[in-house]
Amino acid sequence: MSDQQDRILRLFIEEAKEHLDTLENGLVDLKSTMKDPESLQEMFRAAHSVKGGAAMLGLDSIKTTAHRLEDCFKILKDGPVKQVDQTAESLFLKGVDTLKDLVQRMSGPFGLRNEEGEKLVQQIMPAFAQLETHLNNLVSGKVAGVAAKSGSSGAAPTVSTTNFTASVMVLLKEMLQVFKAKESAATRQQLSDLCVRLYKLGTGIESWQSLVKTARVAIANPKNSYKVLAPLIIKELKDAGDLVQGGKVKAIAPSKNLLLLAASPQVAAAASVPPTVAASGSTALPAEPKAVVKLLLKTFNKKQLSEIAKLLIHAIKSSP
Repeated sequence: MSDQQDRILRLFIEEAKEHLDTLENGLVDLKSTMKDPESLQEMFRAAHSVKGGAAMLGLDSIKTTAHRLEDCFKILKDGPVKQVDQTAESLFLKGVDTLKDLVQRMSGPFGLRNEEGEKLVQQIMPAFAQLETHLNNLVSGKVAGVAAKSGSSGAAPTVSTTNFTASVMVLLKEMLQVFKAKESAATRQQLSDLCVRLYKLGTGIESWQSLVKTARVAIANPKNSYKVLAPLIIKELKDAGDLVQGGKVKAIAPSKNLLLLAASPQVAAAASVPPTVAASGSTALPAEPKAVVKLLLKTFNKKQLSEIAKLLIHAIKSSP
């Protein structure tokens, strides 16, 4: 491979990873993404861009996988699907995981071998077929897009909770090691990736996934230090894992302090959170109150928003 070809390949890999971040971030809360046509269009473009770059470079396995994702996003984009369910979200995540695996192998020291790529594509194709059929059923109204609310309705979760605590602890140990590293964009991304894995671990348990999403938002804010985040997030996820194991998923909810850190350090300060819990510094919030409300609605569910509202009312009453 010539130096120029190598540079082109490296550029493709770098851009593909950015597109994968877009896909992963959108899929972590696909129900909210569905409410924003521009976000959905951005995910469609991300899959399309990876497909185009892979086709240009002759990377057939990556091209095929990205193309299938693109086709499925097109159904969401063009069809009258107002609300998706956990099945669609989980199948989409499987597809993105495969694409991510292919790109990571391509960036490795030995590159992506054709037989490796073909094997991964063959393994994911049944999931894509299932996803496409499921999405078309959602469009036609054959499947209600409100399935998998087990975490809030009390129905039996779709995920097996056997050894759930042990699985959570494996990921939390990895998370703790990252928290001990130097704070940087790279380590925050590692923590975000671990949150995605924890989210997938609780497929079908809405209360668990809501907690993980809140933790991920708090981690993403560079104003929240690891010293503050680590003990809070590790403890809450560990306790929640125990609740899942014990069949008490309805008891899972982000704490007041985690909600405040996820909202913003400014809100935490306004609500008089102790310095040991509130993150230092401040972060820029939209100047328009309506924009702030839109941001909060996109980030939190109804139960979390209700808790935040109570905290704000308390802070306003307590202020001089």
